[in-house]
Amino acid sequence: MTTSVIPAEARSASPGQRPAAERRRKSSAGGNRIGRYIVVRLLLIIPTVFILVSMVFVLMRTIGDPITAALGGRLSAEQLKERIHAAGYDRPILVQYFEYLGQIFSGNFGTTISDHQPVTTVILTYGGATLELAFYALIVAFVVGIPLGMLAAYFRDKWPDAILRVFAILCYATPVFFAGLLLKLVFSVWLGVLPVSGRASTSTELDIQLLPHPTGIYLIDAFQTGNPADVADVLSHAILPGIALGLLTAGIFLRLVRTNVIGTLSADYVDAARSRGVSEFRLVRKHAYKPALIPIITVIGLQIALLLGGAVLTETTFEWKGLGFMLAQYLGARDYVAVQGIVALLAVVVAITNFIVDVIAALIDPRVRY
Repeated sequence: MTTSVIPAEARSASPGQRPAAERRRKSSAGGNRIGRYIVVRLLLIIPTVFILVSMVFVLMRTIGDPITAALGGRLSAEQLKERIHAAGYDRPILVQYFEYLGQIFSGNFGTTISDHQPVTTVILTYGGATLELAFYALIVAFVVGIPLGMLAAYFRDKWPDAILRVFAILCYATPVFFAGLLLKLVFSVWLGVLPVSGRASTSTELDIQLLPHPTGIYLIDAFQTGNPADVADVLSHAILPGIALGLLTAGIFLRLVRTNVIGTLSADYVDAARSRGVSEFRLVRKHAYKPALIPIITVIGLQIALLLGGAVLTETTFEWKGLGFMLAQYLGARDYVAVQGIVALLAVVVAITNFIVDVIAALIDPRVRY
């Protein structure tokens, strides 16, 4: 014979009060779980950034000391030796490594060799352009990838589905610089309807420079000028680079949405709705759409890294003066201090973005927990 012990608060609660108390306990437990998840993910940023920054340091040092790489052949051996000693590159590698870590975690990414600028200044000057381009590319990826993914799921295993799947593969497999060159050839050279390069025309850039506090994000700055022509000019310059970089991610989104919508359409509750006579189009639009977006949210963090990598080629192709464009310039000048600082910052940005995306995914989907 077994006996059960009923807590005093449960014995005193009326039948109508017990469900409410149970809901409060479940809500409290859920809040504790999401809190622990956020703390764990936040703590994981530290080793992630540490590993990424250490890899950047090791890769840069395998090339040799930055002074010789950038200025070798232009300075005498004695001058090189003096510059190397002044920069501390003749010290033991471990000493340089720990000094480098200390600088990174204090926000000091070094000073460029080719133009003697603090890397932090380069980042603040050109970082807004890269963020703006990534924003445009994400808009293109969402606008193209999600509707076409739903369309492919609706026509699954038919010829429109086959065409869209081939399109998704082409989007992902085509080099972003090649896509950019094709877009420039068609819309700038042949049709002449869009600018061939740059972030804005000279007149718009002059208006932005006259602002008391420009942000470096031209779309925001164009709105600050109060001139609709400036806004239109900035947007026209953003169309081609945004499409070239956005199609890279749109192909991934298309395949993800298609796969997840098809999976959702085979769920029991969808079969029940189908048996009640709900049309297939309504099933895709109403029942399978939102669950298919959850995987999109979870992979956005990974796509940020892809977008930042693609931004180097996109910005170089369209002379879009952001961090990617400057990174290519510093690589050409063999300024590995600048390269090391910019890549380290991008690594930190990717780690923080992944944290934010993981938290959003956990808030939306209760199944995402540690």
